[in-house]
Amino acid sequence: MNIHLPAVRIIHPRSDFDGAVKQLLVEDGIIRRVGEPGDRWNLAADVVLEGESLHLSPGWLDLRVSARDPGHEHQEDLFSVREAAAAGGFSEIAVLPNTHPVVQSKEAVAYLRSRGADHPVRVHPVAAVSVDAKGKDLTEMIDLHRAGAAAFADGVQPVWHPDLFVKTLQYLQTFNGLLINRPEEKLMTQYGNMHEGLTATMLGLKGMPPLAEELMVARDLRLLAYAGGKLHFACLSTAGAVQLVREAKAQGLAVTCDVAAHQVAFDDTALIDFDTNLKVNPPFRSRADIAALWAGLADGTIDAVVSDHSPLDEESKKLEFDLAEFGIIGLETAFAVLHTHNQGLSLAQLVGKLAVGPRDVLGLPLPALKEGAPANLTVFDPRAEWQFAATDIRSKSRNTPFVGARFTGRVVGVINQGKASLQRTGGSRQLQ
Repeated sequence: MNIHLPAVRIIHPRSDFDGAVKQLLVEDGIIRRVGEPGDRWNLAADVVLEGESLHLSPGWLDLRVSARDPGHEHQEDLFSVREAAAAGGFSEIAVLPNTHPVVQSKEAVAYLRSRGADHPVRVHPVAAVSVDAKGKDLTEMIDLHRAGAAAFADGVQPVWHPDLFVKTLQYLQTFNGLLINRPEEKLMTQYGNMHEGLTATMLGLKGMPPLAEELMVARDLRLLAYAGGKLHFACLSTAGAVQLVREAKAQGLAVTCDVAAHQVAFDDTALIDFDTNLKVNPPFRSRADIAALWAGLADGTIDAVVSDHSPLDEESKKLEFDLAEFGIIGLETAFAVLHTHNQGLSLAQLVGKLAVGPRDVLGLPLPALKEGAPANLTVFDPRAEWQFAATDIRSKSRNTPFVGARFTGRVVGVINQGKASLQRTGGSRQLQ
């Protein structure tokens, strides 16, 4: 299969073509030709991608996806989650271990990895730190690493036990492994439903204080300084947490962090109508916190942007607000949300948070963009204006607040592993 791009602007910070408009031919999953737009190439392409503002970058990687498979396939499975990822421009996804059973065996890691080979979206399994993600007993991390686990986390649960946290950091150093933790002091957020502040008081809902996040970030950084190793914080949401990571990086600690794309789209006042699709954890914070997140993205404190894709069935969301579960789907909308709500970052910086930063966090090489290299690419149009509709959802679940939202910036398709998924009216097309 041949894919021809007659004129596309390239965003690739480690390529000689960065910033240039080029003509590309992808043939059987390989970048065969890179030339000047307007040059006449005598070829018969299966697909021609054209557009006035078409852009091309290394394929994007999402560090935080709940795939629900195995165990809860009615909410999501490994086929639907890859379809959703491709629609959102992600050629690779790291999936959390909170399935049933938990990803804590070599067989579970192998199952997830095998499902990434027949699709343009590759799957990176994140294995559990503790047995059943309960924070008590360590899993066999060396075996899991050898089986192909990309990193280690208890996923939606924080690694709450400090001694286990230290032992994990020490254990992972034997193979330069990465610990991922979502910082939350659970005893401070118990029964909480939203950000602790004036809006929560007005709505009569128990709040979740920023201190619950910041306490665990401060604790984890002290433990990292004590034990050594590599630590990544998932889904930071508060100004205080960002500042703690900024200071830790300045001190030379091996720490990275990310933010969920939806976190910059809403503040806590958006919950005034009790829309359960806006119930997320960490919760939407204040406008000052959002400004701090953008500042962290701009100065490099925040390394990556994730979707925090959390598919849920209707029964989990169509409840009173305090009874509904936390989470929204985000794969299809992450780039559009980030680009539409952008506060001062260049397009290259935004793409860097989706393509470069995530790979640096996991220690993966950035796909090359040159003749003869395997194609791992995302094609997108940053100027496209569109309205997100229910028909754009590829996930099995529908728990999103963005249906009907107008965006600037749309994904055209992804090319990876010798396959492509290109967005067309009515859905994506798998091209062998």
